[in-house]
Amino acid sequence: MSLVAFATLALSLFGSSQAAFDNTCNDNLVQYWGQNSYGAANPSNTASYQKTLSFYCGDSTTNAFPIAFLNVFFGTGGEPEIDLANICSSSSDPVFPGTQLANCQFLASDIQTCQAAGKIVTISLGGATGGGTFSSDAQAQSFADQIWNLFLGGTSSTRPFGAAVLDGVDLDIESGSQSYVPFVNQLRSHFTGASKKYYITAAPQCVYPDAAIGATLNVASFDAIYVQFYNNPCGLTHYSDGSYTWNFGVWDYWARHISPNPNVKVYIGAPASSSAAGSGYVPIATLQTIAQQTQKNFPSFGGQTQKNFPSFGGVMFWDASQSYANGRYDVATKSALTSAGACGGAYTYQACTAPAFSATASYPVGSTVSYGGYQWYARYYASGPPVGSDDSNAWRALFACGGTSTGSTTTKATTTSAAPTSTKATTTSKAVTTTPSGGSCSGVAAWSSAATYTAGLDATYNGQLWQANQWNYNEVPGGASGAWNLVGTCASKRSVEAGSARRGVKFARD
Repeated sequence: MSLVAFATLALSLFGSSQAAFDNTCNDNLVQYWGQNSYGAANPSNTASYQKTLSFYCGDSTTNAFPIAFLNVFFGTGGEPEIDLANICSSSSDPVFPGTQLANCQFLASDIQTCQAAGKIVTISLGGATGGGTFSSDAQAQSFADQIWNLFLGGTSSTRPFGAAVLDGVDLDIESGSQSYVPFVNQLRSHFTGASKKYYITAAPQCVYPDAAIGATLNVASFDAIYVQFYNNPCGLTHYSDGSYTWNFGVWDYWARHISPNPNVKVYIGAPASSSAAGSGYVPIATLQTIAQQTQKNFPSFGGQTQKNFPSFGGVMFWDASQSYANGRYDVATKSALTSAGACGGAYTYQACTAPAFSATASYPVGSTVSYGGYQWYARYYASGPPVGSDDSNAWRALFACGGTSTGSTTTKATTTSAAPTSTKATTTSKAVTTTPSGGSCSGVAAWSSAATYTAGLDATYNGQLWQANQWNYNEVPGGASGAWNLVGTCASKRSVEAGSARRGVKFARD
């Protein structure tokens, strides 16, 4: 069945439900709107250009629309500026006197139509080239007051969307290292006691921690994060390529153990078509599989409080124009999410099938252990415990698990002075202590400054065997970056462990 035919069938099943947005669900779909992404990438196809917001609210597929973007914080006359591409902007629409803030009040009815259909509509600040910095905490707090008055529950004579009251703020901050904590906290102070529910979300890059907004995420309270698994080395295309750079588990760990809000939701951010991003797009069948497996693999329990619903919240798309032009890519994704979706309630967590981690053992590539409520995979030689908040750590979280491990109840550490014999890594393999004193370099390519390496890949350099412990490019083995672990000299024969099939390089950068 074609994607278009599937979408038509799914639409007939979904109908036009009026149920209100529920942030406890794990099958929500979020689509950014405002930038005419498809039109920008396909200028000759004017028929598929972005439509007004209400066009995308005619069925129950999408649950939330961040309006993109408020791209200038402090513009002419002290007012911010918004740019909604072909729909409304200061270059094509009237502006409020003495400012460059576009008057888009004709969109008030569109916003209210979507809200009446059970969607939430928020304003997204920043974007790839937008944003701003604060000179002080006081300025950040004042800006929060301004956003409250212009777009949310406050009052102003220069409200861009007129009487429409948006449902919250999204921070798509992609440059700088500004702290937004005072801004977020000031918004929260307005939300307290308000007549409706408001939300604060963010859209970090998947590389953890996010360089621009990561510090704020660790201190301020967010309701959801839309992690951008595209245009990054941890993107969707690496989900099952053997590199183990796909890192949703790191973000789940953040949600369970670091986020000030223990009920925060984590979304898979994805491009809605091949022209929506430079990299990261996957065919619909692949995305459906990733979404369903992640929905199952990361129901979060524990952390700062016991949670009865998972941290996985659903899927975010960049953007609505792209998903519609791509045969309703959004409908097919929503169908996959709802097939096993749930809202609130109790969850049964997968059993831990690997042996418990042992502090006295060492683990070759491919070993699996249970530790701290997760099952982990060794991306390269490891001896220390998994560190969920360290994206360069040897261990990658495969899934959250509960109960007693169903694997071996004891982990035997074996020490040998000679080169270890070949060890095949399985979910129940015994851990071995390996002294990295040497390695067989047969079949291993020499390190190249033009190659990209992911964690676990091997290379030879100056007569020695090295293994990458993180994604790196043009980082010399043994250099100051610490991106490589020395396995040993090429003079000694090293047993080939389970990860040997992954030796090699990639000559295409993400």
